[in-house]
Amino acid sequence: MGSAPCRLLLDAQSYLLLVQTPGAKISRCTRHINGVYTQPFNRRYDCDGQLFRGRNKSILIEVDPYLLQLVRYIHQNPLKAGLVDRLEKYPWSSHRGYLSKAEKWNWLYKDFLLSILSPETSEQLKNYRYFIAKDDVDEDRVGKIIEKKKWPSILGSKGFINLIKERFFLKISDDEIPQSKELAPDVDRIKKIICQSYNINESELLHSRRGVVNEPRNVAIYLTRRLTGDSLKRIADQYQILKYSSVSSIIERMKAMIAADRILGKRIEELYPLIAKSQEQT
Repeated sequence: MGSAPCRLLLDAQSYLLLVQTPGAKISRCTRHINGVYTQPFNRRYDCDGQLFRGRNKSILIEVDPYLLQLVRYIHQNPLKAGLVDRLEKYPWSSHRGYLSKAEKWNWLYKDFLLSILSPETSEQLKNYRYFIAKDDVDEDRVGKIIEKKKWPSILGSKGFINLIKERFFLKISDDEIPQSKELAPDVDRIKKIICQSYNINESELLHSRRGVVNEPRNVAIYLTRRLTGDSLKRIADQYQILKYSSVSSIIERMKAMIAADRILGKRIEELYPLIAKSQEQT
């Protein structure tokens, strides 16, 4: 585990993992874990069907400053839940692996985390024990986030969140992927790029005249709906439109125009990376 982001994953009924997956998908990993464990479990206890049910939740995490706090939160869970009176007694945790030098724990990559606690290997286990036993405000803050029913898709500094949005929003933007909407740029960013591209003032996005096509305004409304998934009523408020049904009409009209006009379609496609790029700059 290096300085690259990690992901915290909670299965709906079973376990909490902190993992780093530089080259694999979390969904494939969890399917494999659940399947491999479920098969022998069902054979042993004469059961059938899924052992782990429901969708898992996950957060993409900036390593600094959250990695250590999350490891502590995970390892302290059995103690806080009253399952054991000493963490070392809990068998279903990697805590004992951090304390052990036995070969059976070689699969657990702990060197990076221990090196954060001390560059001296002789001091690492002592510092780890002290850190896990410690309680502080940062740990409570992280714990409150994890214990909420709805998790944020990203946990980190503003710069880290903007970097992730810029790098991955366009790659996973999909109406069927809820996380893609959480990575979406806000309306102010969309308006800013539209105004720069059409060389207009923002006020021109808020007004229309009967019989006159206001292309920048229509494009902004269309992209707001497409990229953020905001409700028609919210978009109407954002662009000072009295009836949200008018927003629906504008969006449908834009879809038809994009399908019929390749130049317009290309112009709008060129706006997507500009909007995503602007997230890091604002």
